[in-house]
Amino acid sequence: MIKDFLHCPVVILAGGLGTRIQANFRGEMPKSLVKVGNYPIIHHILMYYAKYGFKNFIICTGYKHDYIKKYFKENYKKYLNISIKLKYTGRDSNTGKRILKIKKFIKSFFLLTYCDSLTNQNIKKTFDIFIKSKKIGLITGVNPKSRFGVLSLKNNKIKDFNEKETIKNLWVNAGIYFFNKEIFNFIKGSNPIFEKTSLKLLAKKNKLILFKHRGFWKCMDTIKDKLDLDKMWEKNPKWKNW
Repeated sequence: MIKDFLHCPVVILAGGLGTRIQANFRGEMPKSLVKVGNYPIIHHILMYYAKYGFKNFIICTGYKHDYIKKYFKENYKKYLNISIKLKYTGRDSNTGKRILKIKKFIKSFFLLTYCDSLTNQNIKKTFDIFIKSKKIGLITGVNPKSRFGVLSLKNNKIKDFNEKETIKNLWVNAGIYFFNKEIFNFIKGSNPIFEKTSLKLLAKKNKLILFKHRGFWKCMDTIKDKLDLDKMWEKNPKWKNW
């Protein structure tokens, strides 16, 4: 198990347009290079996984590929202790197609994550749970606070109002995955959306396990999310383990 863990690559999906947050940057950079504090968010992700012992990374690029390539060329000294492979997976590719394009680099297990979220999840512990489950995939679920006020109703009458509370028993996909190479058999079509096709198929066949992460997790989906993460970085960022 230790051997599997140490040699397991981490695949980062960093090819999307990041439409919502890009409106604030006028399309000048890919989402993965938007800074949280002093560093691009992808740096935070790389350092976090590296601290758990992962040394091999595959970054699936697309939109603004040249910007990402230039960043790593100019900042290679920051990453001398890890291996980073950039794989251009197409500007208009959906997630399923991007994942399929790195199939030849996967020998057994791999981790998969998006380039826009930070967490304090224990990656080693989760990996062990995944291996013991003998499933094809593990999805990390989080129980986030609602972005809106939640109304409690009875006969169309408001009985209670809770501002942005955590909704009990509602778990959402955190975008932190663990897979074995069998996953590639479940990616079908010319340009599939992985979450809407492959994951649904795996769920129906009982090939997925859920890990409920109850700690810190935040996605940088909007400029407000970025500013919130900037404030956390200035104090005591819960995801910083390096």
